Amino acid sequence: MHDDIERVLITEEQIKARIQELGAQISEDFRGKDLVVVGILKGAALFCADLFRAISIPAELDFMRITSYGAATKSTGVHRVLLDLDYTLEGRHVLIVEDIVDTGLTIKFLKEYLSQRGPASLSVAALLDKPSRRKVDVTIDYRG
Repeated sequence: MHDDIERVLITEEQIKARIQELGAQISEDFRGKDLVVVGILKGAALFCADLFRAISIPAELDFMRITSYGAATKSTGVHRVLLDLDYTLEGRHVLIVEDIVDTGLTIKFLKEYLSQRGPASLSVAALLDKPSRRKVDVTIDYRG
């Protein structure tokens, strides 16, 4: 363990097991549907890759990079898309993958932004959830 870490809250084994469970649930929920998994860079890159490998149904993987204006650790809710998707979303089922949902502002922005592209559905998977920091109500469909 690193010297600056007091204790481990969730072990690597627990995270791996939960990602496998999430992958199985997502595979069941989206079986027979046209699924696009959208990872939010940079934070969710590794979680998204692990989750995508745990999904047993055909799906496409794409990434977005979003910035929010404000102090480094505090989101103001004003966002800008730095990297957009390559795939079309019209009529497809979209799973947004985030590392941490805290204020909910980025997820709210992403759902509004992506809903303009006509997806059949929009769902959210997050490795970690911090509801005590929530500024807006958002639904996390798949929680790590």
